[in-house]
Amino acid sequence: MSQALQDLLDLLDLEQIEENIFRGRSRSAVVPRVFGGQVAAQALVAAGRTVPADRPAHSLHAYFLRPGDPGAPIVYTVDRIRDGRSFTTRRVVAVQHGKPIFHLSASFQVYEDGLEHQAPMPAAPDPATLPTSQERLGGYGHLAPDVVERFLQAREAIDLRYVDEPPYGRYGEPREPHSQVWFRTNGKLGGAVDEPLLHVVLATYVSDMTLLDSVLLAHGRGGWAVGDVVGASLDHAMWFHRPFRADEWLLYDQESPSAHGGRGLGQARIYTQDGQLAVSVIQEGVVRVPRRP
Repeated sequence: MSQALQDLLDLLDLEQIEENIFRGRSRSAVVPRVFGGQVAAQALVAAGRTVPADRPAHSLHAYFLRPGDPGAPIVYTVDRIRDGRSFTTRRVVAVQHGKPIFHLSASFQVYEDGLEHQAPMPAAPDPATLPTSQERLGGYGHLAPDVVERFLQAREAIDLRYVDEPPYGRYGEPREPHSQVWFRTNGKLGGAVDEPLLHVVLATYVSDMTLLDSVLLAHGRGGWAVGDVVGASLDHAMWFHRPFRADEWLLYDQESPSAHGGRGLGQARIYTQDGQLAVSVIQEGVVRVPRRP
């Protein structure tokens, strides 16, 4: 396991300060606020630690309320909404400086046999044939060195490989609002940490990294890295359909069906390398063109 991955696991390992209250810390992100995927992942950890291990998470719905302060701890309070025969529901509120910055509802279910079908996996190249983040970012002379450094630091724990050029790599002309990335943790997970909740939490963490890329592609925008849009996540929903491992390659197939009113919608499916549909994701975010002085 890489040191960067161990650091990420430590970040997600919350301190329990009361029965239903947990505390997490933050680290610098590519933008001057707490990374939304971190808050969502930590909130899911808090919820999951109040649920029996035989009830894996099957969905989450969340709202980003305020920008998080990376210099302050985050307190997560869990409300045990319901413990039923098959389903368990939890609500989590994340607080900083006395104000809620995020809230999440998550549902967990005892495993059941049932009907089976899924959408087929789209075509995508083998991840081993694609450049790593370091290789790809190293070729972008138009990005400021500090921007490249922040990207690489944020993704040290995750091996994330774009199938095509990301928005900040080639911009200026609209492209199809569709993006694909392969991702996995930068190292294998094992031992006491290797539990189903952790894999779901890590996918939640990564899911906020690239989901609005397809909105930018539709308008030929490069994003915050080149300064032609400003934005932030507004809400986020995920459905976990089948078991998967975050330390094995996962295809994140993303598209944007709509942008309007300063908001853009991204929707995506996450597949295992052998074609199993593991997760569905939807997110809306603020996507604004900066006003000229």
